[in-house]
Amino acid sequence: MILPSASPITWLLALAAAVAYAMPALAARRLGQTAARNALLVAWVLHATVLVWGLWGEAPQFGFAPALSMTAWLVLTVYAVERQLFPQMRSRWMLASLGAAAVVLALLFPGQPLQVSASGWLPLHLALGIACYGLFAAAVVHAWLMTRAERHIRQAEDTHSGIPLLTLERLTFRFVTAGFVLLTATLVAGLVFGETLYGRAWRWDHKAVFSVLSWLTFAALLAGRARFGWRGSSAVRVLYAGAALLMLAYVGSRFVLEVILGRAA
Repeated sequence: MILPSASPITWLLALAAAVAYAMPALAARRLGQTAARNALLVAWVLHATVLVWGLWGEAPQFGFAPALSMTAWLVLTVYAVERQLFPQMRSRWMLASLGAAAVVLALLFPGQPLQVSASGWLPLHLALGIACYGLFAAAVVHAWLMTRAERHIRQAEDTHSGIPLLTLERLTFRFVTAGFVLLTATLVAGLVFGETLYGRAWRWDHKAVFSVLSWLTFAALLAGRARFGWRGSSAVRVLYAGAALLMLAYVGSRFVLEVILGRAA
């Protein structure tokens, strides 16, 4: 199997972004807070440039790895905004590592060439799906931070080095709620306008099944929180399950098609 290769410009931009991400991830203490923040900002800009070039360059391509790369970039964007509101947030090294891994993965697996679509609404539908991935990924990151903060409290460690636990929990479910709204809109658009968007009617393939299962999981999570007050580790486990199902829906199916089977969707 021969995978489509990225263009030289993409290689140059992606490697520069990966190096910029690696600096705050591996040498944050040596760099200092200001230098590490500046390196992350440069990496974020280069990452965005790679994504734009990959979709609107000379030979636009898309697949499971670019989708993950966009998701990582959106999570970093959320972090940049929240860092202004909560300066005590400390997850730069983890997010920088995530960004570097996503950029390299998209460089190795750039996806399939994009075909000219007959529908002008298809880019909007894809944007909804990617935004949905980004919101749920942000929820997963906040859930991980919430679990870590809860563990610190139980072990009587310093709890003043990050965002308060209740604030993390509130932020987590705000992202879940926003992601659920976008996921609902994406599924409804695919169900009602599938023939216009993709030239075929809705069908129950692997992507549709996993998408609906993830929607049901997130619906149960939100209903359980509203009705029974679900919180803590139980709610986090349901969130992780829903995120895993959603990951299998598009990224998982495209990975099988592109890497294992070696053909376009």
